[in-house]
Amino acid sequence: MVVRPGSCDCGVTVLLTGLPSAGKSTIARLLAERLRGDGHRVEVLDGDVMRETLSAGLGFSREDRQENLRRIGLMAEVLARNGVIVLVPVIAPYAESRDAVRQRHVTSGTTFLEVHVATPAEVCAQRDVKGLYAEQRAGELKGLTGVDAPYERPGEPELVIPAHRQSAAESASMLMDLLTAKRFVA
Repeated sequence: MVVRPGSCDCGVTVLLTGLPSAGKSTIARLLAERLRGDGHRVEVLDGDVMRETLSAGLGFSREDRQENLRRIGLMAEVLARNGVIVLVPVIAPYAESRDAVRQRHVTSGTTFLEVHVATPAEVCAQRDVKGLYAEQRAGELKGLTGVDAPYERPGEPELVIPAHRQSAAESASMLMDLLTAKRFVA
């Protein structure tokens, strides 16, 4: 690993929260590619991938969503505590769950940054990357976050990304600027 002058070799967890199709995973992948190119250790714990593996068998009840984020948060904290920049693009609809993950990081002395990818529901529905909004409109899906299931917007995130007003590359650059300002990268 190459550590740039002025940056630390400490890890950080960056939780990218927002509605389905907000752009969380795209931003995380773009930023991870850039960070790896700069010699940083980076992991992306994508919510969709985690649901197929670490959280296989969980549903979408409030309790299951909380358990999903608890598991992902634990993995992120362990990685970050060991010097990895961990990007976590997940819906994470409940403030209580996000706060619990933050508290776990605080307790271990590991940095946690919450980033709200603030794409409005109507824009997410137009993007509809996975077809979820179409399924919901057709009555085939119930409990879609931000439509007929709650999404509690972050109260005081470290960064709000208006991903509907700029390109994914510009959004990733905003996040890179945050990491640079916090001295995780130079």
